[in-house]
Amino acid sequence: MRTGKQEQEVISKLIQWAQEREDIRAMVLTSSRTNPKAQLDMFSDFDVIVIVRDIHPFLEDESWLSSFGKVLVVYRDPVQLEYGFERFCRVTHYEDGTKIDYTVWPTELLQHIVKEPKLPAYLDNGYEILLDKDRLTEHLKTPTYTAYIPTPPSEKDYLTTIEEFFNDAIYVAKNVFRGNLFITKLCLDHIMKEECLRKMLEWQMEIDHGWALTTGAHGKGLRQHVDPEVWTALESTYVGAGHEENWQALFTTISVFRKVASEVADHLGYSYPQDLDDEVVKYLREIKNVTKSVY
Repeated sequence: MRTGKQEQEVISKLIQWAQEREDIRAMVLTSSRTNPKAQLDMFSDFDVIVIVRDIHPFLEDESWLSSFGKVLVVYRDPVQLEYGFERFCRVTHYEDGTKIDYTVWPTELLQHIVKEPKLPAYLDNGYEILLDKDRLTEHLKTPTYTAYIPTPPSEKDYLTTIEEFFNDAIYVAKNVFRGNLFITKLCLDHIMKEECLRKMLEWQMEIDHGWALTTGAHGKGLRQHVDPEVWTALESTYVGAGHEENWQALFTTISVFRKVASEVADHLGYSYPQDLDDEVVKYLREIKNVTKSVY
């Protein structure tokens, strides 16, 4: 099995395919392959916007996906409206390891975006015109590569993130007691860590770098900017299904969050709500003691 084609080979084939189809009027490469600061590897995908006269033939007959090799699996994003125009996406994995994310637009959507005062974030993050038969992209604005750089949170946003974190800590405790594995993992691994703690770590990263770094999706690339001890502690919180290990993971997650959130507060001039922290942790320990008596 091949792990991926060379970039130019894939792009050349995309351009040739688009040139040969009269109904395709333009093609734009986006995302990591067009951002100079992005880190690519052998599994990096190709994100292309295919601008067509009418999206519906591409929606109704998907045989065009096989123009680039044998399809392994497809994720079908449903038709959505953008600026009032229909568009859809097909995330396509090929057997040779190539992955192409096709977003199919009508020409009217591109024409509308050209007239907008600023680019949508996914284009401001970088793009490259692969083909333009009708000069539709001639006046498309130049990307600034700043769309995904966070801005400092307001005190309200900061405190809301902390409340959400501790709210779900209580759900974790109750569902460890109940033996509800799915809800436990949803609240602990997704909401508390992937949503709240990740956000706090990204704020800390931006503080350290003057709010000038682009954050990767779902914490991509975050590890290289996090204190190694903090990261090691975070890794230890990804555990199995056992009661005791999930209790330990919960309290370690809170400890990591407390440290990072306190440092963020110090830099932003906010106050970490230690009273909330203390009261919730006290309540969690009470639930844990009940759990011990039951199990």
